[in-house]
Amino acid sequence: MRKIFADAESVLGSPVRNLVSVLIFVGTVVVVATLAYMAAGWSLTDAFYMVLLTVYSVGYREIRPIDTTYLHAVTVSTMILGCTGMILLTSALVQVMTVLQLRQILGANRMQSRIDKLSGHAIICGYGRIGVMLARDLAAAGMPLVIIERDAARLAEIEAAGHLYITGDATEEEVLLGAGIERARVLATVLPDDAANVFITLSAHNLNLKLEIIARGEAPTTERKLLRAGAHQVVMPTHIGAERIARMILFPASADLAADGRLDEARRDLGELGLDLELVIAREGAAMSSLTVGDAERQGGGAFFIVQIKRNGEAIARPASDEQIQVGDEVMVLVRDSGATARKLFTTRADNRVGRARY
Repeated sequence: MRKIFADAESVLGSPVRNLVSVLIFVGTVVVVATLAYMAAGWSLTDAFYMVLLTVYSVGYREIRPIDTTYLHAVTVSTMILGCTGMILLTSALVQVMTVLQLRQILGANRMQSRIDKLSGHAIICGYGRIGVMLARDLAAAGMPLVIIERDAARLAEIEAAGHLYITGDATEEEVLLGAGIERARVLATVLPDDAANVFITLSAHNLNLKLEIIARGEAPTTERKLLRAGAHQVVMPTHIGAERIARMILFPASADLAADGRLDEARRDLGELGLDLELVIAREGAAMSSLTVGDAERQGGGAFFIVQIKRNGEAIARPASDEQIQVGDEVMVLVRDSGATARKLFTTRADNRVGRARY
């Protein structure tokens, strides 16, 4: 298709370039003819009005008598050049609009043809902040995907990123069918509108019962609605962000784990089991500082297990139950309940208060 347009442009020229050239030609004719009438003593208003009447072939009447050879020559030249320019301008405008429409139609057909060939792909509803990052990560992993978006500005961003897309409202079944929902493996609806996400989830579930649906929710009450509508997993960005900030406050040393690729991978694997690895420092006055490993785990009530202690640069893997935790130790714990762990181990006794009492 590109070759067809390239061959056409080589013969007819670029539509935009032709339009600009014709506009310059017509503008030059209008300016020169106006100045020519003004040279015969006409005012700017009369001269310009006469040129427009002539160029557009209206010809209501002559503004002033055309009674000299000079005025005859100017008028005839304006008729020939001006009318020719307007014919060319009309042709150039038609050419530009035709090419734009053809490109839009053929481009949409080509996009739909590529989508129709997909199977086992992912569908992303919405190309906002979450949609952009999601599409980027899936594309980097080689996952075929289709984005549904209706905002014109975002559609340009999607096209620039090289993703396949469908223009329309994801709440409409026709749009979901156009995205190949019957052949898709997973759908992620990440719109900032909870009602729209619920409706999309319901429609997608009805169209493909085998489809895995991951939905975004904002309000806490939306999670139950999304699950009832057919979502397999619900992601609450606000909750995740708050949980991440709380973890950074409670376990500031855990940020170092992200630098170790193996530990980061282990955390992802453990996360599927509802577990996590946290790195904490035994500070002065903390409840854990004077306990042995066995005592600390017993006081935690099964909420965590200590898997490593790093002391003075040396790591003690699988520490014995009678190993005493010392101030300054970096303790790696396998966590099941981060909140209980924080309360049991890492809060100083002076910070544990009930009314006026301290523990």
